[in-house]
Amino acid sequence: MSHRDYLVIDLEATCDDQGAVPRDQMEIIEIGAVWVDGPTLQPAAEFQTFIKPVRHGRLTPFCTELTSITQADVDRAPGFRMALRDLEGFIERHRGSRPPIFGSWGNYDRGQFRQDARLHGVKPSFLGEHLNIKQAFSDALGTKRRFGMARALMRVDIPLEGTHHRGIDDARNIAKLLPFALGRVPFPEAPRGWRRKRR
Repeated sequence: MSHRDYLVIDLEATCDDQGAVPRDQMEIIEIGAVWVDGPTLQPAAEFQTFIKPVRHGRLTPFCTELTSITQADVDRAPGFRMALRDLEGFIERHRGSRPPIFGSWGNYDRGQFRQDARLHGVKPSFLGEHLNIKQAFSDALGTKRRFGMARALMRVDIPLEGTHHRGIDDARNIAKLLPFALGRVPFPEAPRGWRRKRR
């Protein structure tokens, strides 16, 4: 059986908890990507870049606290067009005869890519086929509940590594959940007290 490779992506974007950055004006400030080998579901390569936003060039304190991304990080970063070109170069270097399946935790990342692409007048090549790993994880577990990434890691007894809400770290953690979401690794028994926990 031939297994497609996966491109697991997690984005961070400009944001604010006081409404200073409306949802339709959010911009990607970090792309984290992990290339996952289809036959083994093991990480094979990584890509990471910060991006300089144009609509709201100054990061809000909320955004910096949430993501740990600093103003200096984005000030010296490339713009979206260049970052996208670099990402697509990464894809071309690693793809085989078939393109990878773009996967993310939920549908937000695909929507945010489309929003930024419209803003900059470009068309990312990899947005067509998308796997909502969050949905697939719940389906494989046989539940209607939806889990945040950190909660999903707890369910399968995998420690969260790195900094939550950093694109590359979250992409690495999501890649560890992919084998469960695809039904290729069985779920372990739920941790003690799991059903009582709601967060």
